[in-house]
Amino acid sequence: MAVFTGAGVAIVTPMKANGEVNYEKFGELIEFQIENGTDAIIVCGTTGEASTLSHEEHLDVIKYCVEKVNKRIPVIAGTGSNCTETAIYLSTEAEKYGVDGVLLVSPYYNKATQNGLYAHFKATAESIKVPVILYNVPSRTGCNILPETIVRLCKDVDNIMGVKEASGNISQIAHLAAISHGMVDIYSGNDDQIVPIMALGGLGVISVLSNVAPRQTHEICQKFLDGDVEGSRELQLKAMDLCNALFCEVNPIPVKKALNLMGMEAGTLRMPLTDMDEANVPRLEKAMKEFGIL
Repeated sequence: MAVFTGAGVAIVTPMKANGEVNYEKFGELIEFQIENGTDAIIVCGTTGEASTLSHEEHLDVIKYCVEKVNKRIPVIAGTGSNCTETAIYLSTEAEKYGVDGVLLVSPYYNKATQNGLYAHFKATAESIKVPVILYNVPSRTGCNILPETIVRLCKDVDNIMGVKEASGNISQIAHLAAISHGMVDIYSGNDDQIVPIMALGGLGVISVLSNVAPRQTHEICQKFLDGDVEGSRELQLKAMDLCNALFCEVNPIPVKKALNLMGMEAGTLRMPLTDMDEANVPRLEKAMKEFGIL
């Protein structure tokens, strides 16, 4: 059974002015998501700035999220690393906290071979019992998990369920769907490709857009799942300008700015990320207003 279907938010990690994690605001963001129909919360992913959290902070944020959600919806923890030992450590600790699954990004910088990727994911997944979703984002990692490797992992390792596909390569995703015969749970990793990927058999999205538009992102997925493809497509197309604006600078710079514009007080970013260039703010504000969230 899939960990979730629909729209899972890749939630931001709000920060105080001094750079500390703002747990009070984090709790408010979690409640905002649940109240507005988000189907799952993905904590400590790219959007959650996991790469600049210490291991202690990383695990504290996961633990807080699990406790705050309190089983109302699934919580999936980003526990991947370019070091297999670290990925195993983060994953086994997250499992102790009661996460419903983990998201494992492909090792970055190392540029592992497909055999290396297989060995890394297999070792990490076999260290835990909760479901695993692989995360393919070659633009950030410099490493592409090929469809054949994903299928091999899902066949060989019982708790590897599927993949967050953020390659942007629709042809590759179509190939994955064709050779997996439904055994791989495919999630869009790009908000501008929710409907195309669901049309190939995808189950939903792990979303940046959901941070600011949880209800609408949920509806894009739910309408498709309910058979209202036209309604789903209409919402997807309406969201395109906002999707593009949320990626006019590297994620999560624009989405944190968007949340701050909404009064959510997501705070600042940790270096090397810096606040949004003021020249790009009007574009973001315009897209938010046109989408009806500002």
